[in-house]
Amino acid sequence: MRLLIGSKNKHKIREITDILRAVDIELVSTLDYPDIPDVEEDKDTLEGNAIKKAMENAIHANCLAIADDTGLFIEALNGEPGVYAARYAGEPCTFEDNRRKVLKNMAGMTNRKAYFRTVVALASPEGLIATMDAIVEGTITSEDKGSEGFGYDPIFLVDSTGLTYAEMNEEEKNRLSHRGLALRKLIPILVETSKLGRLNLIEYEMRRPSRSSLPELNEK
Repeated sequence: MRLLIGSKNKHKIREITDILRAVDIELVSTLDYPDIPDVEEDKDTLEGNAIKKAMENAIHANCLAIADDTGLFIEALNGEPGVYAARYAGEPCTFEDNRRKVLKNMAGMTNRKAYFRTVVALASPEGLIATMDAIVEGTITSEDKGSEGFGYDPIFLVDSTGLTYAEMNEEEKNRLSHRGLALRKLIPILVETSKLGRLNLIEYEMRRPSRSSLPELNEK
C-alpha cells in the first residue's frame, strides 16, 4: 500500500514521515509526482483545504493520500492569521515575513494567548475516508526563540513546556505538536486500511470538533 503525503514542504514531509514511520505502508510525497498540479488552498476553513488537497492528490496519484491544513489563531488579533497563516504577509512571502507581521501587529500587547489547530484528511480516489484535528494552546513570544522547526515555530511557546517549538528537537516537537497529535489519531485507520491490501472506502464518522471545544477568542 502506498500513501501520498500531499505536500511539497520538505519540513512538513519529514515531520509526517517520522510520525507515521511505524505504519506498514509506503510513504511518498507530491515531490515524487512532478506531474501532479499544485492544489489551490481557496477554502475558508481548515477542513475545506485539507479535504480538497487530500482528494485531488488521491485522484491524480491513484492511491491513498493524506493532507493537512493548519491555522494559528491569536486572541488579541481576533483570531488572525487563522486559516491564512501560511500567507499572512501576502503572496509570495517567507516564514520570516509572516512572523515579522505577527510580531509587528502585536507590539505592545500584553495578551499573547494563541493556539494552533491542524486538520488532517485521509482520502482514496474513491472518496474521503476520515478527518482528524488537534489543538495546542500557547503564547506568542516577543521575538524569535530557537533555531529548529519552521513557520511560526520560533514565536509559538507551548504552554505545557515553556519552550517554543523551535527550541525543541524533532522528537519532542513531533510528540507535542498539533500536526503530530492529529496524525496519530489517523494511525489506527491507516493500519486497518493497509491490512486490506487494496483501496477501500472505510465508513468512519467524521470527527469534527464542536464549537465549544475550541478555545474562545475575545471580541474587540
